[in-house]
Amino acid sequence: MAKRTDTRSTALHGADSHDLIRVHGARENNLKDVSIEIPKRRLTVFTGVSGSGKSSLVFDTIAAESQRLINETYSAFVQGFMPTLARPEVDVLEGLTTAIVVDQQRMGADPRSTVGTATDANAMLRILFSRLADPHIGPPSAYAFNVPSVRASGAITVERGAKKAVKATFTRTGGMCTRCEGRGTVSDIDLTQLYDDSKSIAEGAFTIPGWKSDSFWTVRVYAESGLLDPNKPICKYTKKEMQDFLYREPTKVKVEGVNLTYEGLIPKIQKSFLSKDKEALQPHIRAFVERAVTFTTCPECDGTRLSEGARSSKIKRISIADACAMQISDLADWVSDLDEPSVAPLLAALRHTLDSFVEIGLGYLSLDRPSGTLSGGEAQRVKMIRHLGSSLTDVTYVFDEPTIGLHPHDIQRMNNLLLRLRDKGNTVLVVEHKPETIAIADHVVDLGPGAGSGGGSVCFEGTVEGLRAGGTITGRHLDDRAALKDTVRTPTGTLEIRGATAHNLQGVDVDIPLGVLTVVTGVAGSGKSSLVHGSIPAGAGVVSIDQSAIRGSRRSNPATYTGLLDPIRKAFAKANGVKPALFSANSEGACPSCNGAGVIYTDLAMMAGVATTCEECEGKRYQASVLDYHLGGRDISEVLAMSVTEAEEFFGAGEAHTPAAHRVLDRLADVGLGYLSLGQPLTTLSGGERQRLKLATHMAEKGGVYILDEPTTGLHLADVEHLLGLLDRLVDSGKSVIVVEHHQAVMAHADWIIDLGPGAGHDGGRIVFEGTPADLVADRSTLTGEHLAAYVGT
Repeated sequence: MAKRTDTRSTALHGADSHDLIRVHGARENNLKDVSIEIPKRRLTVFTGVSGSGKSSLVFDTIAAESQRLINETYSAFVQGFMPTLARPEVDVLEGLTTAIVVDQQRMGADPRSTVGTATDANAMLRILFSRLADPHIGPPSAYAFNVPSVRASGAITVERGAKKAVKATFTRTGGMCTRCEGRGTVSDIDLTQLYDDSKSIAEGAFTIPGWKSDSFWTVRVYAESGLLDPNKPICKYTKKEMQDFLYREPTKVKVEGVNLTYEGLIPKIQKSFLSKDKEALQPHIRAFVERAVTFTTCPECDGTRLSEGARSSKIKRISIADACAMQISDLADWVSDLDEPSVAPLLAALRHTLDSFVEIGLGYLSLDRPSGTLSGGEAQRVKMIRHLGSSLTDVTYVFDEPTIGLHPHDIQRMNNLLLRLRDKGNTVLVVEHKPETIAIADHVVDLGPGAGSGGGSVCFEGTVEGLRAGGTITGRHLDDRAALKDTVRTPTGTLEIRGATAHNLQGVDVDIPLGVLTVVTGVAGSGKSSLVHGSIPAGAGVVSIDQSAIRGSRRSNPATYTGLLDPIRKAFAKANGVKPALFSANSEGACPSCNGAGVIYTDLAMMAGVATTCEECEGKRYQASVLDYHLGGRDISEVLAMSVTEAEEFFGAGEAHTPAAHRVLDRLADVGLGYLSLGQPLTTLSGGERQRLKLATHMAEKGGVYILDEPTTGLHLADVEHLLGLLDRLVDSGKSVIVVEHHQAVMAHADWIIDLGPGAGHDGGRIVFEGTPADLVADRSTLTGEHLAAYVGT
């Protein structure tokens, strides 16, 4: 190695002066001309109440601009295949580095997407089995459940010298199970849910939603196709008629002189209902699909998704199906025991990936777990895995509440990972509410002071100690600790669960008390959701509010999502003697220029599209004639511009008094969304706001038992207190509330705690404690007990 003779200059090099990310004049969403300086190569935590503008600053401004600038370095041809990003509303952004966003977006719920396929672990396993497994069945594709086997033969013309036809055959061995096509489950359609076979088609035999007797494209095609007798009861069809009715291939038919396509009922239902994402369907259509379609484990591959050849090829008596079904911590041990020099680099890479799962607290998963079943927190940690061993430095990592779904025991491990990323020379930006993570920050940015239009300003910038002394909402609540209750409620009954074995539960018997606030807790992967969502008997009158994303387009808003707009439209129609449809921006009342969107979108191909306010309606979304109709002195666009609190007052009394609307607004105010405007697009709401919107909607459902899955997700420390008040009101009104939760404030406030564990995966699935929070703290026999005791200061 050459000897250095130069001496390091004491003067600051010009390149070293760029140690800040400067943001000036950020106005994205509710931000009010925000200007801040964020230190590079440090851990910066962004805090503030839900809806204060944290995500708008970190994700929609800093990360979005970084990704947009990187995309612009590619050719116009390549940019045409990439998502187009608009420049954020900001005056100046300086000192940006490459941003890697690790967010809480759920992973794709495609039936063939698993934890293994989403993390490249499956790809490495397939190569491993194709090299070492006995008997050898083919290349890596032979072990892939997404690849079907293909055989072809025929003549090909070879243009070389004199042209001549050559006979050729082509084969490709895939690992897909032919029966379930790699899905692991087969669907069976219950024909009794599609039609009443005692009736004829003319008598209205079909019971499918939307299939009306006069519908040209559905019922009349069957009735007037000439293939079936429309006046004959379906139960009296011959074998051929039944085959034509249920399974006939698409056939051209003429109905009243119009050429239409006749198709058997089963393929038609599969195309029109079953090929769509069930969660995106309207509620009554989804209920029909759930009634009509039953999914059972594929009898041929036993749910492994793989062909018989792939299942018979083994390494040390373990097939690839067995390996994917193992808990990842066990699979990591099995891979570590393999000693094969010919594939040493592959084994090292696979070991590193599997060890990363264990290190990040996901060792309890298996590679065959469908990715759509992961919680938001689990999905975020799966995305983190690919970054843990990365050699990249001077990168900006952006995290959205990485402690979601983590037990207090696991939060320290997550904190260590964030610090490791920072210590490699990276800038780490974290949006977070948990005091344990705020405490490790080098720099804190507190936004607020309120939410929505009351937020969007920087209230504090500095150290954690400065935040505590700063007097902001976050500073004042940082050291808040909920106290154990002096007295707990007496149960009015019990909900019995016997022999629960869903996922990792080990024959659990438990009585969940009714009429009280019950908290189910335990480390991530201990079996909480399996117990609460998968084991409660049907017919118990349960209303379940989970963490699944709210579906809605940029036309959707709180008024449409909660059903609030229906009574408002009817009230306007009644007061003015016109049709309710006039007051819908998606129907007759829509501005013809922008079709009720309020803005006109101009697509610029690979450049970011431009949205300009519609000049005709000035962004109000309605025709000018509709705005001439008033209720209580306000037109419909003015009502949609109101906040929940203003609207609650408006519809509560006077000329605009509308009890049905007022009830919905009361529920929105109850969950702390009084500041939201009724017409604000759902796409602009934060994660915490969306969950509370869903909670407000479900509170109207008739059911004696409410199940909430981590309702503190996305909630500021100050909002947790508000949530506890809401839970108390629900219980006091006669409901039973069961909460799956890690937040110690909710545990301390419970009447009864059920603690699962002691570990995750096959180390969990057992009840380790049942009793009051005070008994759990006094007992300290579980991890939860230790952390709760430390939290309440006993």
